[in-house]
Amino acid sequence: MTVRLLTPEGMFQPVPYHHVSIGTGTRHVHVAGQIARDAEGNPVATGDLAGQVAQALRNTALGLAGAGADFSDVVRLRFYVTRWSPEKIDDFMAGVALVAEELGIPRPFPPASLIGVDHLFEPDVLVEVEASAVLD
Repeated sequence: MTVRLLTPEGMFQPVPYHHVSIGTGTRHVHVAGQIARDAEGNPVATGDLAGQVAQALRNTALGLAGAGADFSDVVRLRFYVTRWSPEKIDDFMAGVALVAEELGIPRPFPPASLIGVDHLFEPDVLVEVEASAVLD
């Protein structure tokens, strides 16, 4: 296994991600920020945070697959969410739940950050996902 996920004793729990990942592979894969667009660039799930999270994760999976990777190879996830507030966590996690099994997303996640931003590059974009992975 090229990625080992762990949360050392004494680190804050429970959280929906591991605090530490150790990548032992030799190839690094970085997937740029993915948003809720289909292959033709059409918006998906406009105004629906859960739907946009699900589509952005599907697009991230496509990027990983293009490099011969999947979510089991991911050492780091970063989410940017517009106008974030703690009340949005249920919708955010519902989006993850929609595709976790389909995409083989480990639960808990690899180390992850959820970063609130004012806006992303287009007004209808509510979330963007970046991933870094390691392969043998």
